[in-house]
Amino acid sequence: MYDAILAETVSIRGHNDDDIEAYLARPMAQGQRGGVVVIHHMPGYDAATKEIVRKFAVNGFNAICPNLYHREAPGAKPDDAAATARANGGVPDERLVGDVAGATHTLRNLTTSNGKVGVIGYCSGGRQSFLSACSLDLDAAVDCYGAGVVHGTPAGSPLTFAPIMDKAANLSCPLLGMFGKDDKFPTPEEVEILDAELSRLGKTHEFHSYEGAGHAFFAVDRPSYRPEAANDGWEKIFSWFDTYLGR
Repeated sequence: MYDAILAETVSIRGHNDDDIEAYLARPMAQGQRGGVVVIHHMPGYDAATKEIVRKFAVNGFNAICPNLYHREAPGAKPDDAAATARANGGVPDERLVGDVAGATHTLRNLTTSNGKVGVIGYCSGGRQSFLSACSLDLDAAVDCYGAGVVHGTPAGSPLTFAPIMDKAANLSCPLLGMFGKDDKFPTPEEVEILDAELSRLGKTHEFHSYEGAGHAFFAVDRPSYRPEAANDGWEKIFSWFDTYLGR
């Protein structure tokens, strides 16, 4: 089988029809496949996030990450753009949903798309993945330690996320949740509350919480990285998207 990917910076139409930057990667092999929108973490549209986009392409999916900070700091280094976004309280929920909708549209219009699109996010992006799945017509979602779903942001945080668990009734697709039992945001108690609410609503979901793992345990470039939890988590993520998207 031909083994190659194409990864490149593209322009997509986001919220309010704005042109924003995005990073797109896709396998060069023939055939139709599902797509994944990758929502970057608070540190921004960085090298680690682009590596995740390529990882999905290497493993048989079309994938794209919209630069959520493009409007605040076009062309800026990821750290500078993230600082500007934090100073503004983060990305407004309405704008986030519009940008993910634009990324979804881009994936569904690729010639190699099978029409199915999922979303995955990390940290603040995990919350935004849940929000997207409750606001858009998607086929699968993954929330990696999404903070601010149940209780919103804690006092003193530079961000202004409101809790969004009240949107759970609108969840449009199966949800996979990946969490660390040592995490403080979200806490294991918050994960249990969300799990119980989704069960009450009859929503298809599957949550996994890892012993000895805290926040950002997928992040290979941070001290928080936990290889055993991350490797098992990736296996579950690929299996989830195999089931609901196809590759």
